[in-house]
Amino acid sequence: MKPFILLATRDDNGPADAEYEAFLTRTGLDERELRRVRLESTPMPEFDLDAFSGIIVGGSPFNTTTPEERKSATQRRVEAEFNTLLDRVVAADFPFLGACYGIGTLARHQGAVIDSTYAEEVDAPEITLTPAGAHDPLCAGMTPVFQAFVAHNDAILVPPPAAIVLATSEPCPVQMLRIKNNLDATQFHPELDGEAFAHRQAFYADHGYFDPDELPAVQAWTRAQDVSQSWAVLRNFAEHYARS
Repeated sequence: MKPFILLATRDDNGPADAEYEAFLTRTGLDERELRRVRLESTPMPEFDLDAFSGIIVGGSPFNTTTPEERKSATQRRVEAEFNTLLDRVVAADFPFLGACYGIGTLARHQGAVIDSTYAEEVDAPEITLTPAGAHDPLCAGMTPVFQAFVAHNDAILVPPPAAIVLATSEPCPVQMLRIKNNLDATQFHPELDGEAFAHRQAFYADHGYFDPDELPAVQAWTRAQDVSQSWAVLRNFAEHYARS
């Protein structure tokens, strides 16, 4: 099987390694089949798309809406590299799945308006598949309404003109979308279970996702949530696009 790529940007080894482990678990792939590239520490390689099955982009400490003058040199480099990659990926309709930061990256490249209107603190909202989502291969086997973990400081206000919305929620209208046939992204985190998300919260307690003084309570609440339906997105992506 041609491997998948995970493009990661977390600069702390703790959450970075836990994120990789979560993606391995939810896709059912091993480290040879899902190769991680940590863009916060190394420039993006020039990928030969024919050598891979697909691309996954995880979450990030970066915010898409950070004013340009406040972005670090690393964030500016990563964003420029993503724009160059997405030029190729979109043109080829190459299999792509973005999660959280990944939806902002794809959506902005395709002309979305992104701001803080639909930002969400740590939560596991009820998310509803649209009619298009109910027939999308990445949502196969999922119930029409499910819960998934979220925590983000910006979100899509106006979707890209070419986007098909696959899932929505009351707090955040665009929870999942598709561009063309093979470019998908979620605002929610399909890689996380309660324990993994609670672990991540300890590293990002001061990032505005919740009151830092409430960390133990937030972690306890997180561990009690059932978000298992959301995991199907990653499993389906790996199974649908794996190629030899």
